[in-house]
Amino acid sequence: MNLPNKITVARIALTFIFMILLFSGGIICKIFAFVIFMIAALSDYLDGFIAKKYDLKSDFGKVMDPVADKVLTLAAFLAFVEMKLIPAWILVIIIMRELLVTSLRILALKNNEVLPAGMGGKHKTVSQMFSILVILIFIVFKEAGVEVFGFWNPAFEYWYRQVIFVLMLITVVLTIGSGVSYIVGNKKYIHNGGNGSKDIS
Repeated sequence: MNLPNKITVARIALTFIFMILLFSGGIICKIFAFVIFMIAALSDYLDGFIAKKYDLKSDFGKVMDPVADKVLTLAAFLAFVEMKLIPAWILVIIIMRELLVTSLRILALKNNEVLPAGMGGKHKTVSQMFSILVILIFIVFKEAGVEVFGFWNPAFEYWYRQVIFVLMLITVVLTIGSGVSYIVGNKKYIHNGGNGSKDIS
């Protein structure tokens, strides 16, 4: 297993550490959860950079890199639903989009083809990770306001939740747009059972 693939696998391992810290009590754990997610998000750029720079691209990386991204982002969104920060229907839309993409990738594999991540999917992933990072900052801010400085009040709580909701609406629109682009770009591939595919994550 080459270095980019090891970084990809490490991103999945970091996801579990992130989840444990996020659901642990105290502001320190929340701060470390934010840091771990930041490292995991940056590793997505790092493994791609190393693979391109040193020509270490592989079919394993083409398949597992977007899978690792999905594990990380879906775990975070699932945590936010559990924490009642985002409504469940938003997560359902995101999961449906990912299931569609994964199903088409499996179809491609059965035809001995690998669909790597494309620019549309990368933009979607960046938008999702940005939203997660902002929400994590809000979580740390709230924890500090409640536990450390004591300034948290109902007004802060209201705007805290409104900003998160608007941010997630933007993320959902970008996610749906990426999914529609995937369907349109792979229309010929779907009809012909493996020909004329277009790459997208």
